[in-house]
Amino acid sequence: MDFSSDNAAGASPEILAALEAVNRGPATAYGADDVTARLERRFAALFEREVAVFPVATGTAANALALAALTPPWGIVYCHEDAHIAVDECGAPEFFTGGAKLIGVAGEHAKITPAGIAARLTERGFVHHAQPAAISLSQSTEAGAVYAAAELASMGEFARRERLLLHVDGARFGNAVAALGCTPADITWRVGVDALSFGATKNGALAAEAVIFFDPDRARDFGYRRKRGGHLVSKMRFLAAQLEAYLEDGLWLRNARHSNAMAARLAAALVRIDGARLRHPVEANEVFVELPEPVIVALAAQGFKFYRWGGANARCIRLVTSFATAADEVDALVAAIRHQIGRGKN
Repeated sequence: MDFSSDNAAGASPEILAALEAVNRGPATAYGADDVTARLERRFAALFEREVAVFPVATGTAANALALAALTPPWGIVYCHEDAHIAVDECGAPEFFTGGAKLIGVAGEHAKITPAGIAARLTERGFVHHAQPAAISLSQSTEAGAVYAAAELASMGEFARRERLLLHVDGARFGNAVAALGCTPADITWRVGVDALSFGATKNGALAAEAVIFFDPDRARDFGYRRKRGGHLVSKMRFLAAQLEAYLEDGLWLRNARHSNAMAARLAAALVRIDGARLRHPVEANEVFVELPEPVIVALAAQGFKFYRWGGANARCIRLVTSFATAADEVDALVAAIRHQIGRGKN
């Protein structure tokens, strides 16, 4: 049973059906097709305002290209020290921005605060320093936490005051919206977000993300960045069809609610097991639990897949649920953990 990542899950049947449908007959290349044309209107309805939408194939491309549009080569992007853009994207943000500097900020549960960023701000106008340019937040965070609307509003006010642009890495944006029970607008442009990397791959798509700008004027040159970065897909309709199906009839939120519910089920069981300790609050679809080393080894030997969090010898593992995770899979994992801890006490 694979709890290593929601990337391990397959694709939603609805998205596969949409791909099969769009595969019937030819369509104009490079996004000049009817499906891609509809997509911007669908996102405008979702976010309750005019937006500029650019489908890309990967989350790394979405983040790196979005930040390149917001940050000059001499700029600074402030992010959490464990953010995906800082740790897991092989320098892509620095590459596509032409050299912008990422400055990591500490914060509990992989969240950062205006005060934390303020302590790292460099002097504006001093030619020897990189210049503050943008903030990037992960929603939900690398620790499975969710920024509430009030937290984002505070960050948005700080960003405007300090003349910083605000980007959100929304690889698990659907999980955050489902957890908060809010509208997408409530945690994006209404609280000062300038650009969003809108994720779908982790939540039921095959390979489809989108960069969304809430001020279309800010996206005037983005088409060139996407082309130069290799993400102007010739058969764009296959990306657009995934995103359209993802939004259709609320599929994205149904999938996210299910994965969140499976994580909540797992967490509720783990807190009742002596010897298991949750490291972070479970607010979306990731569970971080500390277990005795023999239990971790035994789980791996039984075929359960997960990541150790904090290094090869760490006693904390990350368990991620997806839209495809079944309740009996969660229960089997819990039973195995309970059994192994019980054996260790005998």
